[in-house]
Amino acid sequence: MRTIYGFIYTLRPYERGIQETLGKYNRFVMPGLGLQIPLVHIIRVRDVREHTMDIEPQPVITKDNVEITVDGVMWVRPTVDEEGIKRTFYNIDNWKRAVIQLAMTNLRQEFGELSLDESLVAREKIANNLQRILNTFAVEWGLTVSKVEIRLIDPPDDIKKAMHKQKTAEQERRSMKLLATGEFEAAQQQKLAIIQRAEGEREAVIQVAQGKAEAIRLVNEAAEKYFVGNAQELKKLEMIENSLRDNAKIIVTEHGINPTLLLGSLPVNMTNEKVNNK
Repeated sequence: MRTIYGFIYTLRPYERGIQETLGKYNRFVMPGLGLQIPLVHIIRVRDVREHTMDIEPQPVITKDNVEITVDGVMWVRPTVDEEGIKRTFYNIDNWKRAVIQLAMTNLRQEFGELSLDESLVAREKIANNLQRILNTFAVEWGLTVSKVEIRLIDPPDDIKKAMHKQKTAEQERRSMKLLATGEFEAAQQQKLAIIQRAEGEREAVIQVAQGKAEAIRLVNEAAEKYFVGNAQELKKLEMIENSLRDNAKIIVTEHGINPTLLLGSLPVNMTNEKVNNK
């Protein structure tokens, strides 16, 4: 805040002011150049930009009686309308200090309703609750709390060590679980590969057997087609071959060589046949 007593005054674009005449509120002053009567008029100027305000580190006790240190930061700005600027001057003496003290008090209360474990994961919830509570009071002071953030939640050293050990044990457990899962999946893949290979070999055996069966069928069909009616002739040729190999005598008839008419086994009634020695 600044106060202007001179004859000529200037307000910047991010400033709003009020003019008092002999100690009483006179009018709302907007940015720009203006004139006033010294000693009669004074102008009080307020910066309406966003103000960054730290919540200093402070000890708080959680619901389970653990003392932790917390701090935060908030963004607050005066409202830019006439009524809001008047409230920043007439409803509160030091609005920045008032907001900080209010934030610290309610911060302790918020953490006091949570256990340590809940506090560590409730930053956003605590910040939203704190912003809502601060705005409930800040509106009477012509202020708006735009945002609140919890920066630090610091447990005692012994609790931090215990938490670190717990975290390490949890990470080791997860690593072992992931390793076991990987080994199980690898075994499943190997089992699947063996099954697929066995299926492939079985299919190959079936195809070979089917091929052999088909070959046998074709041979049988060929034998039935080409050899059943010629079996007698084939037998004759076989006997001729054996007779010639052994220099045996055979009978030549007018119908050709007849290996069944061997010398010494001629029928009694055979006539008109020529007997030759080979």
